[in-house]
Amino acid sequence: MSTAVATETETETRTDVRYTPDDLLNMSDSKDYELVGGRLVERHMGAESSRIGTRLCTRLDRFCDENDLGIVWGADNGYQCFPHDPRQVRKPDISFVKKGRLPGDASPKGWIRIVPDLVVEVVSPGDLAEQLEEKLTDYQMAGVPLIWVIYPNQRRARAFRLDGPPALVREDDDLSGEDILPGFRCRLGGILPRQAPTAEPPASTPPTDPHRNPTDH
Repeated sequence: MSTAVATETETETRTDVRYTPDDLLNMSDSKDYELVGGRLVERHMGAESSRIGTRLCTRLDRFCDENDLGIVWGADNGYQCFPHDPRQVRKPDISFVKKGRLPGDASPKGWIRIVPDLVVEVVSPGDLAEQLEEKLTDYQMAGVPLIWVIYPNQRRARAFRLDGPPALVREDDDLSGEDILPGFRCRLGGILPRQAPTAEPPASTPPTDPHRNPTDH
């Protein structure tokens, strides 16, 4: 929220009102919400998920710039491209649109109204499984060709394609751009936070013989 403190009543009132995509665009804190069924849906991202998204977004952006492939956006960008709900606005944590698909290959002033070629979601502790599934369904119904969902706690990801079953990406595997971003590869473990070393249990101390003389060897 844009205010320092929002009461529970204020939040309930705001999320109970019906909004339009233009309403969302003109809100000072629009980056905190998506629009689903005319209602505001608050977005959740913890520091760890945000860091993972930033690292991957940086790699994608550099690769696309160097190879003149298209435009990459971070988590603030929204898409109004859902035929089953034309007023819906979804905001992937990362998204990509190929060169030549947007007029002048420039970012529009408002929401993007074409289907992105790639979307990435980084799961946060506050994300509900049901809401994540709804979001993935929306992307698939819109026809997003490639979707990456990263699960930091499990240190793995899933890649969804329109033309096949999802693929599991383990920590030592690569996120591959396939034919959407030809040549792009990023080892999943390279963008995940380092794991804290497991503390070793203290060495056991042999019991002391109460009758032993300290000077005995």
